[in-house]
Amino acid sequence: MRHLQRVTTTTIEVLQCIYSFEGEGVWGLEIAKLTGLKTGTVYPILERLESLGWLDSEWEITQDRNGPRRRTYRLTAEAFQEMKELTQKLPPVHQDAKSWNLALRQGVAG
Repeated sequence: MRHLQRVTTTTIEVLQCIYSFEGEGVWGLEIAKLTGLKTGTVYPILERLESLGWLDSEWEITQDRNGPRRRTYRLTAEAFQEMKELTQKLPPVHQDAKSWNLALRQGVAG
């Protein structure tokens, strides 16, 4: 997993949304709905995070629903641990976009 060099507010929102699922897979459209971001913003972020080793993805395989397959995303074990440590490291008063940006760019070790 590589450190994030470009951390935008929307990247932070997407990471926090995926982290809130605690290791369960979540599909891109659901992330867009929960964050209020457009899919044209969410999917490029998901692709970038996956290429940097922050996310794993897989196609949902189910016979329980009609419609096209959905690609689910989850944090890698290392990224989940990084998010957990950053959440504990940043007190609530500092859990704003600027603090998250700096913390994600530096990583837990700093």
